[in-house]
Amino acid sequence: MKFSIQREALLRPLTQVVGVVERRQTLPVLANVLVVVEDGSVGLTGSDLEVEMFARCAAEETGNGEITLPARKLFDIVRALPDGSRIDVVQSADRVTLRAGKSKFTLSTLPASEFPTVDDIDVVERVTLSEATLKELIDRTGFAMAHQDVRYYLNGLLFDLREGALRCVATDGHRLALCETPIDLSVKARKQIIIPRKGVLELQRLLDSGEGTVEIEFGKNHVRVRRNDFVFTSKLIDGRFPDYEAVIPIGADKTVVLSRDELKAALTRAAILSNEKYRGVKLDVSVNRLLIVAHNPEQEEATEEVEADTVVDGLSVGFNVNYVMDALSALRGLQVMLCLRDSNSSCLIRDAENDRSRHVIMPLRL
Repeated sequence: MKFSIQREALLRPLTQVVGVVERRQTLPVLANVLVVVEDGSVGLTGSDLEVEMFARCAAEETGNGEITLPARKLFDIVRALPDGSRIDVVQSADRVTLRAGKSKFTLSTLPASEFPTVDDIDVVERVTLSEATLKELIDRTGFAMAHQDVRYYLNGLLFDLREGALRCVATDGHRLALCETPIDLSVKARKQIIIPRKGVLELQRLLDSGEGTVEIEFGKNHVRVRRNDFVFTSKLIDGRFPDYEAVIPIGADKTVVLSRDELKAALTRAAILSNEKYRGVKLDVSVNRLLIVAHNPEQEEATEEVEADTVVDGLSVGFNVNYVMDALSALRGLQVMLCLRDSNSSCLIRDAENDRSRHVIMPLRL
């Protein structure tokens, strides 16, 4: 195996692949990246048995072959080389030599036959949508995923494929984030899959807000996302996601409409004096105003008043200020709407102009 390539041409796919490689591995070969040279191109694959990433780039003076190289060391070497360097890679027995100018590196290898790869998946549905749309769906919901929760099905992001729409939903039991986009697809039966947290974070890192499109293949045990320069595959969480539609409050008819930026700024200031452990703030709603109150164990207090379009009077409810701020950051409109029912019920937060993205936050007793 051998090939020659410009540093930048190799660095981009290597950056995409190295993210899925764990530093601590049960199998030594999983600390490596699979390098396959064939027909004038170099294919790079990284895996942790849960998530697999494949990227390809064009190369020169190639000699076909395959081998695995230490992923992190290879990435660090290529990244540290000067811009515009030409890298010559040559395999000799169980060693691979990289030369770039006056620099020379010899790396150990492991056989490609030891590297585990995901075979072709049994595709149930296939969806094509813009890359920017998929990134937006993940950005506006992924923050609400649980982290190492015993309810393992919450440690991921739900992709809910239904007639004419794709929804992404995440919840950690205290708050819920939902965002949907219309798609031109007639789904035979509603399809739900849960992508694990690591896979979601990797996708979030890989996707751009550009003009391109991606193809999502929904399988029974895997999901695969294809772009022209990479193929991302992830195992699915084998579990049943909660009935999230039952969590979205019905009858929350007490609405408060106000400026998203003004509310976010007021909450940021009030949060300074909130309890460091519980992060609670109280929202007091009265006609045309919202009063935000925060306390802490040192008997310190912050109050902020924000103008609001509402006829609600005499309603007080407490929330975790971080959850409210996360929801506001995920919304895009200039005006947001808070939909409330009473002091013991959850709050629905959405853009005032549309309900494409919705956030539900459970109340706190303060």
